[in-house]
Amino acid sequence: MSKIEVQGTIINILSLNNADYISLTNMVSNQEDGSKLIEKWLTNKNTIEFLGIWEQLNNKAFNTPEFGGIMNEAGTNRFYMSVKQWVARTNAIGITARAGSQGGTFAHRDIAFNFGLYISPIFNLILIKEFQRLKEIESNQYGVEWNFKRVLSKANYQIHTNAVKNYIIPKAGYAQAKEWLLYADEADMLNIAIFGTTAKQWRDANPERVLNGENIRDMASINELAILSNLESLNSILIKNGLSKKDRFKILRETVVDQKKTLDGIDMVKTLKKENSSTFIDYQKKSNSQSDSTFDIHLKGLLKVPPPKKS
Repeated sequence: MSKIEVQGTIINILSLNNADYISLTNMVSNQEDGSKLIEKWLTNKNTIEFLGIWEQLNNKAFNTPEFGGIMNEAGTNRFYMSVKQWVARTNAIGITARAGSQGGTFAHRDIAFNFGLYISPIFNLILIKEFQRLKEIESNQYGVEWNFKRVLSKANYQIHTNAVKNYIIPKAGYAQAKEWLLYADEADMLNIAIFGTTAKQWRDANPERVLNGENIRDMASINELAILSNLESLNSILIKNGLSKKDRFKILRETVVDQKKTLDGIDMVKTLKKENSSTFIDYQKKSNSQSDSTFDIHLKGLLKVPPPKKS
């Protein structure tokens, strides 16, 4: 999950089916009877109409006939609708309820912005602004730098595998069909040195991410990818020089500790992490604290309570 902050409220953003889903539960967490506000919004006939149109445009499996029946019910005194009922009756995908410590009601960003407007126009404007800031970070500074490090680590990976192929495999006496074990073994030595776990252990602990095609190195921070690139190059040299696996691991682990200590002292690098860019948003806010934008100043003016008039 990523996070944004709106009027002092931290809001989770979940990536689901290649789309951004914003936590409605978080959006009302600082309001009295916040959960009831979501139910009240969902029971509103205008909301039902909006949700139905959104589903018809984005969901081929949407149960349109059932939606028609719900529209006939909406607006009456006895009408009530919950998230679970809406999803169960219409096969909707735009809004979902999730269990767990970071669960709650999540809605596609289009729908979340509609709910934000229901809360208040000012809240919705800030929500949209912070969301756009997050997307800009992910697609520009954050995305470009992370991808560069990932490409660099892949380049050094080739150097590393060539060292295994030329210096370890000829001495191992393995059948060609089992040579991949040596490659995996050397790769896992690097994984343990930097991440503290093997690739298999990570896959066993993260089955959902594995189903999304992710691996242990996809979840690494920029710091870790930079160190990983250095380790792959260093280990290829150690292999060529004939050092034992035990001696190589000792040197690699010491290198990780030294380089991590150095890189973690660099704020710009430390804050850029693939799995969560909210810390980088904090960094940008800190960097820009000296000069508020015209938009921010205008919003602050709107939020101020005017002084009482003198009698």
